[in-house]
Amino acid sequence: MKPRLSLKGRALRYLSMREHSRLELGRKLSRYAEEGDDVEALLDFLEKNNWLSQERFSESLVHRRSARFGNSRIMAELQSHGLSSEALKEVKAGLSDTEIARARELWERRFGEVATDPAARNKQIRFLMQRGFSQRAVFSAVKGEPEDDF
Repeated sequence: MKPRLSLKGRALRYLSMREHSRLELGRKLSRYAEEGDDVEALLDFLEKNNWLSQERFSESLVHRRSARFGNSRIMAELQSHGLSSEALKEVKAGLSDTEIARARELWERRFGEVATDPAARNKQIRFLMQRGFSQRAVFSAVKGEPEDDF
């Protein structure tokens, strides 16, 4: 029989696989907490020793999601993980610079050519809108023209 992992060992295993938000890691660990275990104290300890970092988590999530999703979808996911409003503002500012280019890359991978009829154009617009891209980014991408560098 395998020895049971301590709460700290379980937390370090989760963090070794990928970055987690404090809220997400707390939820995962609370399933395994026994009488007398203090999950909040463990999370504080992990943050103090820089094993758990909201900045690294947000960078990781943006890196994983940015090629497939727009700003509003990524921001909603970060918000659901309990990030502070200051951290959200910083992430949003960084994402805004690249949204049109990311929408264009996704459109190019998925469709590759400008729609010739309204039904196909609407399909392309819906595809990008459902992934959280702004209207400006969507309409710029479905035009299929190279981005203007003003």
